[in-house]
Amino acid sequence: MKLDKDTNIILTGMPAVGKSTIGVLLAKVLGRYFLDTDVYIQAVEDATLQNIIDSRGLAAFCDIEQSHLICIDCTNSVISTGGSAVYSSPAMTHLKQNGIVIFLDLPVEDIEKRLTNLSTRGVVIDPNQTIRSLYEKRLPLYKHWADITINCKNLDHQQSLDVILAAIGQF
Repeated sequence: MKLDKDTNIILTGMPAVGKSTIGVLLAKVLGRYFLDTDVYIQAVEDATLQNIIDSRGLAAFCDIEQSHLICIDCTNSVISTGGSAVYSSPAMTHLKQNGIVIFLDLPVEDIEKRLTNLSTRGVVIDPNQTIRSLYEKRLPLYKHWADITINCKNLDHQQSLDVILAAIGQF
């Protein structure tokens, strides 16, 4: 897949798969702007994701996230979305209008090892839900929205970056 200069690259996936880290590297290599939607939401709302979830609830957070995502208007950018962005069809449809979606997939066992700060990270997860059940709930959505899926198992960030560059015809 060869990508147009103005086309955005949207990274999706579970928390702790490396969307932000890989996104920064990808933006540097391609000379593009980088937008982390979690950081953007925190800046605009003047609160951490966890604070928004704790004070307003999961459904309200998802509404807030959607309202910010559908306002994104940029080109030639790498956009790292929050793991819950795929819950919003309007937001994902908006992002895909001028972008390709790359799903960074990692086995749930690896996510469980990496995701050690679940109570403070701002993850949209029901109180009694496990990381495994969250992964199983989201996986069909990640696959649905993805134009490209990258299996990040046994890859470090640089290797994941190399696979992405090859997949988009930039390597």
